[in-house]
Parts: sequence; structure tokens; C-alpha cells
Amino acid sequence: MTTGTPRAHAPATLRNREPILEILQRVLPAKGIVLEIASGTGEHVAYFAPRLSPDLLWQPSDVSADKLNDIDLYARESRAMNILAALVLDTQDPWPLHHADAILCCNMIHIAPWEAAIGLIEGAARVLPANAPLVLYGPYKRQGEHTAPSNAEFDKGLKARNPRWGLRCLDTDVLPLAIANGFRAEEIIPMPANNLAIVLRRTE
Repeated sequence: MTTGTPRAHAPATLRNREPILEILQRVLPAKGIVLEIASGTGEHVAYFAPRLSPDLLWQPSDVSADKLNDIDLYARESRAMNILAALVLDTQDPWPLHHADAILCCNMIHIAPWEAAIGLIEGAARVLPANAPLVLYGPYKRQGEHTAPSNAEFDKGLKARNPRWGLRCLDTDVLPLAIANGFRAEEIIPMPANNLAIVLRRTE
């Protein structure tokens, strides 16, 4: 059942939500707070929350206050009782919460300045306990190279929109940053449309 209220829609969520859900079913804890960073339209959290443990409390967030209404609309339409009201969260600013048991971040690192990724990893290191997962999803380079021609074109388009955006190299950018902040790479999983899911674990 829908409210009929106009709100944003991200077509990619329909393609990637099932593969991401399969990973979350394996790596998330049975209970606790899951912080979603860069929730965007809110379609992911509205899909995941009712299909995972009811003892997981989901906290959606986005850098843009303009997106919070859409996120909350999708949450209400899902009828899930374990989704909190969306928060504004800029990874480069002080975070509005001090603890999470897991963090999910989809399709942010390439559509933001590199400083946002630094803030994401450093912030996750502050709020996650030992052995908690940080799950990233999106397109990445490997060993400095694009993994598909479509990713190269996508990267070119992103940089045309903003020179500070673009696909990051998993091996030379993201993983070294994560390791330096007390994470280990548990899994790197190929996903649809030349994307990757990265499961990191807090080690300290």
C-alpha cells in the first residue's frame, strides 16, 4: 500500500537490493543498531528492515536534509516498526550518534569528495565496537584500473559534473584507509552491474 505522495525513486535499488540483502543476512548481527549512511531515497532501508531481524533497529541518514522526508515516507510505507526517523549526517562533521552495531553505505564514495570517504571510515572507527561490520557497496577501480568500460564512462561523467568526484581504487585508496583505521577486509564480493560489496570488520 502506498500513500500516493510524490517522492524520489532510484531505479538501481530494484536491481541491487536482493544481492545486497543476501550479504546483509550473513554479516549483520542478530540485534543492535544498523546505521545507514547516504540513505538517498530511503528505498534500501525500507526494503531491508522488514526482511531482516526485527531486533535490528535501523537508523537511516543522509547529508541532505531535503532527502529526509522521502526516506521517512518509504519507511512508513514499508510498515516496518524497526526504522527510526532519518537524520542529517555529514561524514565530515560530528556524527549525531555515538554508537552503532553495524554500518551500511551504498553508492556514496564515488559521488562525493574523497574527504567524505575519510570521514566515513574514521567515523565508523569511532562508533563501531570490535568485530562490527562496515558494509560498502558501489563501483570501484581495482589495482588502479576500471573493471569495465561502462565504469570508465561513468567515472568520466562523474568527474565532468564535479572534479572531486569519481571512482576510487579499492586497493590503493579505500582498503589502506580502512586498515589504517583499525578495519580488516573480510570479503570483497562481485555484484551486478560491475559493482562490488566490501565487508570490513572493526579489529580493535
